Amino acid sequence: MADYTDGYWTSRDGLKLHYRDYAGPADRPPVLCLPGLTRNARDFEDVAVRLAGEWRVICVELRGRGDSAYAKDSATYNPLQYLEDLGELFEQAGLERVVALGTSLGGLLTMMIAATAPQRLAGALLNDIGPEVNPEGIERIRGYVGQARNFPTWMHAARALAESQGPAFPDFAVADWLAMAKRCMVVGSNGRIHFDYDMKIAEPFATADGASNADLWPAFGALAGRPVTLLRGALSDVLLPETFARMGQELAGADSVLVGGVGHAPLLTEPEATAAIDRLLARVAAGAA
Repeated sequence: MADYTDGYWTSRDGLKLHYRDYAGPADRPPVLCLPGLTRNARDFEDVAVRLAGEWRVICVELRGRGDSAYAKDSATYNPLQYLEDLGELFEQAGLERVVALGTSLGGLLTMMIAATAPQRLAGALLNDIGPEVNPEGIERIRGYVGQARNFPTWMHAARALAESQGPAFPDFAVADWLAMAKRCMVVGSNGRIHFDYDMKIAEPFATADGASNADLWPAFGALAGRPVTLLRGALSDVLLPETFARMGQELAGADSVLVGGVGHAPLLTEPEATAAIDRLLARVAAGAA
């Protein structure tokens, strides 16, 4: 397994934020992995281990997730704040250009980077997210975010995930659910297993309209001019087929990939996803537009 170092940067409001840094050559742009709403750096561990050595891989933990500090004001759990935090990461870590792999919320942030600082992106992958999101999918996510559930054993935790997310991963075996539990949960000081994020991230999310209250198509269009990969889980209830089709039509040269048998969101370890990542990075390495 590839080793990583723990990196930290500081937000403008004083939070100590964390990322995993897997070493790679300095003559290529790093791969910057941006996770979904409740997730953390461990979601990208398999991707990072596979790419490390050939590429530097930085797996970010947004405020309130993983080993990043929790915010005092829950109102700061919003995309504009995350974008500002990432801007500080670029400055403090000396990052010039990156290849962004953005899952769900991470993909929204990737589009926002393209809209506000396009020079920072050498390439991008949007994982099961687009300029429009299905309200029904957002409502499903709202149904479980912020519920402070805890479990006595990893098997109990895995079963709870299977109950809530089974439709998105119908082919998962028990071992897969256990692996997912260990990516998104930790053992607390009381010995119980709980989700590895601040439950207060649910407060602004509960009243927001997701991405539906803003027109993100211009931000999506700002990805043009660089290698871009678009992924959709075939069973996704967040990124609808018609939105995915329009994305492919509007962004010339984008690599549109359907990942079979999974919903929101692909793990990026599926054969279709790994091949798509490799194609993206080959294009970046070759200087393709």
